Amino acid sequence: MKVLPEPPGLPDPLPEPAVSDLRLETVLAALSDPLRLRIVRKLLLESEDFDHTCGWFGLDRPKSSLTHHFRALREAGITRQRQYGLERRSHVRVADLNSRFPGLLDLVADWTPPTTD
Repeated sequence: MKVLPEPPGLPDPLPEPAVSDLRLETVLAALSDPLRLRIVRKLLLESEDFDHTCGWFGLDRPKSSLTHHFRALREAGITRQRQYGLERRSHVRVADLNSRFPGLLDLVADWTPPTTD
């Protein structure tokens, strides 16, 4: 799991809970959805850039569905999103989550998604 430094000059993040307001039950509820769990795992294991657009994930879902999932992750405090023009980009709040829930992101990274036929 790679923690990338925050580049200078980024847009302000969209509203998100403060580190002290992160709640385990809220984080676990957001991660209970298999698609959201896959999104977070992909960010943790494959991210080469600081922020990623929805298209980077290669998910075959309607845009409105993806918007819902990315909002749920942000509102739970798992990801941070920034608005770049017309697109939103996301990354995992690794340091924040590790400080509140040590080991949680390691479990997500080690999770093996079920294979689909």
